[in-house]
Amino acid sequence: MICSLRTLSQSLAFCFVLPGMSSAQSNSSAEGIPVTDPLMVAKCGSCHIRDERGNMERVSWARTTPEAWQDTLKRMILGYGVSVTTPEARSIVKYLSTNHGLAPEEARSVRYDAERRVRDETNLPRGGPGNTCTRCHSLARALSWRRSVGDWEKFADSHAARYKTPSEATVAFLAKAAPLHTPEWDAWSTKARTPALSGRWQVTASLPGRGQFYGEMQVDSVGDDEFTTRVMLTSVQDGSTIARSGRSAVYGGYAWRGRSRGSEPAGPAPDDLASEAREVLWIAPDQSTAEGRWFWGQYQEFGFDVKLQRVSSNPTLLAVDRVSLKVDSQANRVRVIGLNFPAELTPADLNLGPKVTVRRVVSHTATELIAEVDVAAEAPLGQRDLTFGRSVLPGALAIYDRVDFVRVKPDSALATFGDAKHLRGYQQFEAIGYQRGADGKSHTTDDLEIGPVDVTWSLEVFYAANGASSDSVGKMSATGLLTPATTSPGNNFDVWVVATAKDEKDQNGKPLVGKGYVVVTIPAYTFNGHRYVRDLDRWVDDGPVSRTQ
Repeated sequence: MICSLRTLSQSLAFCFVLPGMSSAQSNSSAEGIPVTDPLMVAKCGSCHIRDERGNMERVSWARTTPEAWQDTLKRMILGYGVSVTTPEARSIVKYLSTNHGLAPEEARSVRYDAERRVRDETNLPRGGPGNTCTRCHSLARALSWRRSVGDWEKFADSHAARYKTPSEATVAFLAKAAPLHTPEWDAWSTKARTPALSGRWQVTASLPGRGQFYGEMQVDSVGDDEFTTRVMLTSVQDGSTIARSGRSAVYGGYAWRGRSRGSEPAGPAPDDLASEAREVLWIAPDQSTAEGRWFWGQYQEFGFDVKLQRVSSNPTLLAVDRVSLKVDSQANRVRVIGLNFPAELTPADLNLGPKVTVRRVVSHTATELIAEVDVAAEAPLGQRDLTFGRSVLPGALAIYDRVDFVRVKPDSALATFGDAKHLRGYQQFEAIGYQRGADGKSHTTDDLEIGPVDVTWSLEVFYAANGASSDSVGKMSATGLLTPATTSPGNNFDVWVVATAKDEKDQNGKPLVGKGYVVVTIPAYTFNGHRYVRDLDRWVDDGPVSRTQ
């Protein structure tokens, strides 16, 4: 997500109420969360007074994510002269994230903000956050906080006064949607939350434009809540491999925040898989699985979607080398990747549902099998799970009879030119084939996704002022990567990203065409250069934190 300097500064300010605005009186009816950490008391107690129960003004009536607590502490350092060393800053964020954080169930619904995913927030309530919060940032940023009613009132009033936004409907919405006390938090806050993550984890990952990857990660503890990692990923598409290693910290028992890089130096390509990446993962409460994103880029535009699962001794399905099968087709070769396949297996061990028959197993090892699959002409259309014993790969393959249209993903996007101080913001596109669903209409909820389509990419500028062409905007690679022009022309371009299918035709015999909309614009004035904005993992090794940094 890209925003202006003013927008970002506003969004940071939205995350707290300034010192001197006491909430003790308005929170008198709410049960606060006592602050017991001596370092917090020493560093924050002069402004945030504690009462006889240990409740600290405002802090005891708010809960949020590690990123938001870090932003708040950073604001106190830069704006109010709080003096802390790097270890002290890290300790404070850890304490707040654990004792004044979110329960895993609360964090899961808003984790796309920390994972830097662009998500279309639609159907917002009228007259509430749709007219206030989302003017400057995602609704997830607001819902990442949990507050008492009194604290939400103070929070909204301060914004109404400063930014001339209505507050009554917003307070009503936030007080109901994000209260201080919830059953999830009450249950989670009483549990021991030491992350026991050391060991072997199986990894599946996908990267737009690159397809699926699989591999194994070794996690080793270097403290109660800090870990080192080593992972080897293999491409399902071409078998290429990438080794990465990293270091991570886990906040509140489930919020994985880390950084990793390839074993070899990254090359000049912006989407190089060896690039240093931020790692943001959500660990399940039972610590058996995790999911999230590893991302990099000036605007965090590149990234793996990642899922982790503890390695077990049971047969486990990880991936298949294709995503669809056509009806009335025979002897389709399907490569299935997994773990612990037995020495002896039969076609009956694999199941893809009715009217899809595994004819024979061509070959197999403990980690891979190749099968020949027949699909009957009358096979029901739709997504099919692949099962092997008790292991299930949900929605592994789509059964279809034709490609009706091509959709470019994302269908709307933003890319940026570079300049002397800012790197370019790239955008990766994909062309996905679809079949119209039972309603016979394209672009409706029952459309069947068939998978990537081989296409030729091009750009079409909406309005080519002064003879400007797509060359003024940038270039599309054969894999769908938009690389903006090196020099910013100082204005925006509205552009169609056009995907023309090489093999799929419409009813008139013409190639299927899909289009996506992108605005290519001047660099966004983000704070990415500030070395500890949202860089929780870097606080492990950086020098002292001061107002001048």
